[in-house]
Amino acid sequence: MKYDIVIIGAGPAGLSFASSMIDLDVKVLVIEKSSIDSISNPQGDGREIALTHLSVKILKKLNVWGLINQAEVSPLKEAKVFDGDSPSLLNFKSDDSSIEALGYLVPNYQIRKALYERVSQAKNITLMTDVMVEDVNPSERSSQVLLSDNQKIETKLVIAADSRFSSIRRKVGIPSLMKDFSKVMIVTKMEHEYSHHNIALECFDYGQTLALLPMVGNASSIVLTVTTDKAQAMLDMPEVEFNAKITQSFKSELGKMTQSGQRHSYPLVAVHAQTFIANRFALIGDAAVGMHPVTAHGFNLGLRGQDILATLIKEAHHHGQDIGSKSLLKLFEKKHINLTRIMFFGTNGIVALFTNDAPYIKQIRKLALKFAENFPPVKYLITHHLTEAKKNRFLPF
Repeated sequence: MKYDIVIIGAGPAGLSFASSMIDLDVKVLVIEKSSIDSISNPQGDGREIALTHLSVKILKKLNVWGLINQAEVSPLKEAKVFDGDSPSLLNFKSDDSSIEALGYLVPNYQIRKALYERVSQAKNITLMTDVMVEDVNPSERSSQVLLSDNQKIETKLVIAADSRFSSIRRKVGIPSLMKDFSKVMIVTKMEHEYSHHNIALECFDYGQTLALLPMVGNASSIVLTVTTDKAQAMLDMPEVEFNAKITQSFKSELGKMTQSGQRHSYPLVAVHAQTFIANRFALIGDAAVGMHPVTAHGFNLGLRGQDILATLIKEAHHHGQDIGSKSLLKLFEKKHINLTRIMFFGTNGIVALFTNDAPYIKQIRKLALKFAENFPPVKYLITHHLTEAKKNRFLPF
């Protein structure tokens, strides 16, 4: 079988790139190891995705934003960062009256469902499930994709979007830097008595990190990060005890908090590929860079990366050029990799600073929060990174 593009992985990155190809005269094959039921009807996994304005703009361009249930979209109007039990605080909010919110919180499964719906409508996209890619063999003009059912696919370009633990990335010889934080993120939905006023909270408590992401109504996604050895005890904690712990952790400011969703857990491992390309091969999404979630950049970077690559492919196709050429892929990497490195290492630095409970480190982060809160340019850059206000002249978008 022959296709112009083969995408490995039908997660949000893979399906968003497939959506970018819908209006192009190319044949696209999406290969996914999971079942069609899990792709077409994704279940809630506890994760809320904080979308920047740029990400919303891209989803609108893909005709995907309108397929998301807007009743589950919650605007993020303000964000506050606390350090332990100290008064240290960093507060972000939009000062531009024309902007509704800093960003938007959307359930992960809603995004996946909308992306599948969009792709399933396309005549030029084929979705192949319950099969794995065993290997990719590139040549000068095409690549051969070998499947677990012994099928062989010929294509001009292979796109890997098969998670931060990408097996194909390793098989094509692309090394990656992996950072295991030895911590587990536990997420669940909780109801509370008082309104969150669409304010997100990030509390770097000593020994744990606790975040609150405001959902629709008097409900929030609670994200608790603990060391791996304490994770199972937290997952097994009786609900009454868990409710009391979270209520106390937020000092009862939202009143009594009650768990209303299942507890999910995710190990915290960050990954950055050394290069995003190989011969007729490119990485997107978490296969390229898998971020620690503390700064909520993972999905946004993945969406931005696929948009860069898709734009270059469309331009090449329009001019009758090779959509899998080395020059095109090098340009994609040049446009995308530098920002991801800054975000990756910057985020890891933030995590290292705010999760180290050594006395002298505590003092340093108190000073860092105080400086950032009282130095307007820092807050300005971060706020405008979220909202893309004034064309985001500080960022290479």
